[in-house]
Amino acid sequence: MSFEALFSTSVCNGSAPEASWTLASPIALPLAAIASLYAIGAMRLWRRSGRGRPQRFRQALLFSAGWIALAAALLSPIHALGERVFAAHMIEHELLMAIAAPLLVASRPAPPIIWALPTALRQALGAAGRTSTLRAMWAFMSRPLVATILHGATIWVWHIRALFEAALQEGPLHYAQHACFLGTGLLFWWALLPRPGREQACGRAILLLFLTSLHTSLLGALLVVSPRVWYPENAVGSSLWGLVPLEDQQLAGLGMWIPAGLLYGGAALLLASIWICASARRQTSLRVIQSGADVSRAVSP
Repeated sequence: MSFEALFSTSVCNGSAPEASWTLASPIALPLAAIASLYAIGAMRLWRRSGRGRPQRFRQALLFSAGWIALAAALLSPIHALGERVFAAHMIEHELLMAIAAPLLVASRPAPPIIWALPTALRQALGAAGRTSTLRAMWAFMSRPLVATILHGATIWVWHIRALFEAALQEGPLHYAQHACFLGTGLLFWWALLPRPGREQACGRAILLLFLTSLHTSLLGALLVVSPRVWYPENAVGSSLWGLVPLEDQQLAGLGMWIPAGLLYGGAALLLASIWICASARRQTSLRVIQSGADVSRAVSP
């Protein structure tokens, strides 16, 4: 099999292009491997968890939901349609960045996947992760502002017409596009979603979520109001949905503008509630400590 055939974006199984499942090895095999590793590691950790099992169960549900969203974007007929219908292509991208990525990050999949690996490989990965160069690179890239800029730049750069249409025609470039969207999406959500002990950082995360919602909505709005078709190559099948190419583009723009904006806005509201609750608990603890100090001073001779 040739390199181009291996990375073809049209290795599908179905009676019609609009109802085909994509079964290309570069997509299906990594998804199956990730699911298998997670399942093995999760079972090993489950046996060791004890009272932590409810949390492990919630994380497994989040991972399952994220993996299903990832598979829906990359394997289901949405992927095949996305090569012909721009609105379907936009749905695929939003599934990767705004649904699969936050669910996978929230599930904290690294421990189960690492525990599924052989001991020698776990130790080698641990040693590699402790090198000063990698730690410095990760510390820089995972800063919330840096992750937000990288994610935003990726979205805008890949929507340059020449690059976007080249990805439609070249299988490896198409996979690179999806890898960039998913990779920077995972980085973005990892940097912004709260973790134990970091609830006080939610204020900055809310601002960055708002800015992300703003610039993605702007791109969606530009697609809606534009009087010309931006990507003619991605509108050849718009009639499958009963649309002309410009209507297809407007529907895609609305998908990026409104539903995606609501997802980012909903995440910001969730972080705001976490921030408020954490602040309330902190204030309560401070009052208890202060009351205890006042009582001690009152009873001391």
